Amino acid sequence: MKALVLSGGSGTRLRPITHTSPKQLVPVANKPVLFYVLEDIVQAGITEVGIIVGETASEIQEAVGDGSKFGLEVTYLPQEKPLGLAHAVLIAREFLSDDDFVMYLGDNFVVGGIAGLVNAFRAHRPDAQILMTRVPDPTAFGIAELDEAGRVVGLEEKPTQPKSDMAVIGVYLFTPVVHEAVRAIEPSWRGELEITHAIQWLLDSGRDVRSTVIHGYWKDTGNVMDMLEVNRSVLEGIEPCTEGRVDADSEVIGRVRIEAGAQVTGSRIVGPAVIGSGTVIIDSYIGPYTSISENCRIEDTEIEFSIVLRDSRLEGVRRVRGSLIGRSVSVAPALRMPSSNRLVLGDHSEVQISS
Repeated sequence: MKALVLSGGSGTRLRPITHTSPKQLVPVANKPVLFYVLEDIVQAGITEVGIIVGETASEIQEAVGDGSKFGLEVTYLPQEKPLGLAHAVLIAREFLSDDDFVMYLGDNFVVGGIAGLVNAFRAHRPDAQILMTRVPDPTAFGIAELDEAGRVVGLEEKPTQPKSDMAVIGVYLFTPVVHEAVRAIEPSWRGELEITHAIQWLLDSGRDVRSTVIHGYWKDTGNVMDMLEVNRSVLEGIEPCTEGRVDADSEVIGRVRIEAGAQVTGSRIVGPAVIGSGTVIIDSYIGPYTSISENCRIEDTEIEFSIVLRDSRLEGVRRVRGSLIGRSVSVAPALRMPSSNRLVLGDHSEVQISS
């Protein structure tokens, strides 16, 4: 069995972060989201992976390499532009050959992993297996229509009038019959070859399409709040350790990982939190659910429920919360200016100004 990982998207919902870095490489608990996906695939007993790459191919290849550090054999599959998930299957045909495969979106996060799902698929080999979860806004996802017995009878991509609240999430398992399906469908109104249309083709052809409802934690890390929520979830499970230096005037409480080369001086860190290697924390408060990447400087600042990427500086800032701060960013207080009000008032105006 092989894996097909999609890492070619442009990440528009995470801009401006993704103007300079692929969304799949934005770190969660100081590790790129894509690395969690690859580790999940290894845990499922799969070693051959094809990675679909687009305009950020060089960054993905630099980060992942040949895959050996994960225990994988990686093949990179260029996609000129994102033309849909089914198009990714189409261009991966030679790599996939006639093997079963799991298709995994490189910015998705499934707590608990997919090993159990893969083992069940290997045992029963339906033509397709999809994962679903209930969502509050079905119009933003591919949605599965179910019959009274809970079987999938139809799929719609981002419907304006959804027939259920069961979203199809970014992990799919297929036998080689899906190659016939992706060749048979036409582009949608979005100009893309939709994987939901390919699965609908399988249903219409009487193929065995099964579904599994995910009751645990799943996130598409496509926007800032979802990134922060995934970061929170991962940090709750970290093992505390202190490999860096913490002085006697500092206090470290709860699940906190301080990586080698980090320095904490006169500060309070309340976990769960992680402090990256080479980062300096001075006279600051680092609150729960915060990840500070490597080689940052946090001084006289309060920050919590946030992600700070490498080589950034926050000095004299109160207070930062629910934030995603990119690489090599500098945040400092603005210069104090005299208070004033500039008014252009018409006749008979009445204005109240707080002192």
